[in-house]
Amino acid sequence: MPERVTAFQGQSFHKLRRACLRRGALFKDPLFPATVQSLFYKREPPPGLTWKRPREICKDPRLFVDGISTRDLHQGSLGNCWMVAAISCLASEPSLWKKVIPDHMDQEWNPKRSDLYSGLFHFRFWRLGRWVDVVVDDRLPVSADGVLLFCRSATPREFWSALLEKAYAKLNGCYEALEGGNTAEALIDFTGGVSEPLGLDREALGRHADQRRAFFQTLAKIHECKSLITCSIRPAEGETVESVLDCGLVRGHAYGITAVKKVRLLKDAGASRLFMVRMRNPWGTTGWTGAWSQRSEQWQQLSRAEREKMGLVVRDVGEFWMDFEDFCHYFTDVVVCRLVEKTLLWPGSHWKEVRCYGEWAPAPSTSGAPPFTVLGSSYTMSIINLKPGATEQRGNRKEAQLKESQQERGKRGRSHPEKTVKKPKGEEVREESEIWEAQMDKRSRCGGCINHRDTFLHNPQFMFELRGKEEEVLLCLQQEDRRMRRKDGRGENLPIGFEVLKVEVNRCSRVQCVVEQAASSVYMDSRSVTLRATMAPGRYVVLPTTFLPGATGRFLLRLFSHCHVRLRELREDLPSPSALHCFLPPPTVVTTVHLRRASGLSPPKQTAPDVYAVVRCENDSIRTRVFEEEGNPEFNLRTIFYRRYPDAHISVEVWSRGLLWDSLLGEARLQTSESERSRSHVIDLRGGQSHSRFRACIFLETSSSVCLTDL
Repeated sequence: MPERVTAFQGQSFHKLRRACLRRGALFKDPLFPATVQSLFYKREPPPGLTWKRPREICKDPRLFVDGISTRDLHQGSLGNCWMVAAISCLASEPSLWKKVIPDHMDQEWNPKRSDLYSGLFHFRFWRLGRWVDVVVDDRLPVSADGVLLFCRSATPREFWSALLEKAYAKLNGCYEALEGGNTAEALIDFTGGVSEPLGLDREALGRHADQRRAFFQTLAKIHECKSLITCSIRPAEGETVESVLDCGLVRGHAYGITAVKKVRLLKDAGASRLFMVRMRNPWGTTGWTGAWSQRSEQWQQLSRAEREKMGLVVRDVGEFWMDFEDFCHYFTDVVVCRLVEKTLLWPGSHWKEVRCYGEWAPAPSTSGAPPFTVLGSSYTMSIINLKPGATEQRGNRKEAQLKESQQERGKRGRSHPEKTVKKPKGEEVREESEIWEAQMDKRSRCGGCINHRDTFLHNPQFMFELRGKEEEVLLCLQQEDRRMRRKDGRGENLPIGFEVLKVEVNRCSRVQCVVEQAASSVYMDSRSVTLRATMAPGRYVVLPTTFLPGATGRFLLRLFSHCHVRLRELREDLPSPSALHCFLPPPTVVTTVHLRRASGLSPPKQTAPDVYAVVRCENDSIRTRVFEEEGNPEFNLRTIFYRRYPDAHISVEVWSRGLLWDSLLGEARLQTSESERSRSHVIDLRGGQSHSRFRACIFLETSSSVCLTDL
């Protein structure tokens, strides 16, 4: 079933083309006119700049000349190598670029039927879970010497790359909005895939050949799966972006990896293995001057036939080969875009995706005042690791890192401060009080990261469950794109991330207390944040958050796994009562029971039974999985009960599974007070088949509260 496509700004390509052909006029886009506003919002246009249609630039223009390839891309005068590197990855895979350039044959110039040409093109980009169709006219900015100002092909009469760049500029507000960016963002926009950074520890990879080989195998496997790979060299403190190293590589510049090869090189002294990667520079020049560069002595040892036999070929301008050891020495960051292909033929071998939309929003306004929001996102790319424990110290460090990054940004002249109006001191105090009340309101859904303990659980919450066995999951949080707001000084991403909490196996309402952190993402001001983790069976709640409380915006949460998983938002603070419960008294106490383990379920030197446990409270019962031949099972079962009759006991039964019927090994009963915090119990099992010769017991913890939203 084809994916639904949304027309950007309501412009339908087919309706507009029919209207142009009916009038016999070439299309002029009123929403992205050939003016300075479509080019820049701060810079002045270069002298002599004009807008020209392809027929005014050359005699026989084409959308494609001899197909599409990476040699069709040269960056031009715009600092958007991050986008050009992503397009070069796209150009190497027909199944990908055909999604971005739909109906490419129908859009091509037809020299025999010039009357069918409307000067209109359309391209598609993936934004927040949907493909968006962007329409542009064919007027392109040209410099005073008659050359395209921005992205262009090595073939002067080929225009697909220039028109694609124009459509992407329109989607983002203007051409200047494409200055500086993250290749991962562009890869997601062009494919709908999931971007995932790979850790590259240069010191460890340089010292340990086995780690280097393992990392090479990882890259080779990723490339074999047709995932897209880009890399860059992060400038150190005091180094400038796009400064050139002695070896010819460029700091802060996005390169694409177009091949990963392991080859055997035969020499007089014997055979040796080469671990090689092929790179591409979006500038269309190689630059690299080290081993295996274009005119290096290594190539002189191989004939052209030997190179082709080993697959060490260069396809396009700007491509070059590197030894993998050199690659690990120079490059600091690798980003992989994993493609998510929906298939019916081999459903078991692919990731299955579920997704939910959400919003960080203030509490509903009751006084008619405008909703509270945090303005001014002047953050640079900042990565802050979240790990359990020491949250206050971690929070202080995270705040310091963000402040440092803001100061660095100010030094580089990239800060876009918000315009503020100074208010009288009393009014400022009153406003701060209103902001704090808005953040503390439990109806708000913008509570900030876990460092803000008072408001963290006010964020949107999404629940999923894993059953049977451990599963590898991939979680991806994507915020709405803000680049279009750069004209207004508000185009920076919010620092975002998420926490994964393990919760009670029968929970069906919002989490009110953090008990166990199962996983944490980094926090960064990127469009997307990804986490890959292997998780035990159980029920989990994901809390997507902004770094600071009060920041608002829309987001998309995507979960990938190899099994069928349901992802849904938790909206209610308490479980919804069923029809039968309407005739019963309301719950007055909430109790959690954490059944940790049991011991002594079988006599010494005897085969232990297959056991499971059942926790019963009023009319509810929760059962663990079966533990085979286990006399001391680690149940680790956490449950929650909303109790109407607090004086009634809670029972825990331990059973032995049999061929025909199951046998009760023993039962433990306990009473809990109406308000107690994390009380531990060790209770002997009574009745059933429990033996008097040895002691069988269970270990558990309970917690109760008369406030139903405390646990």
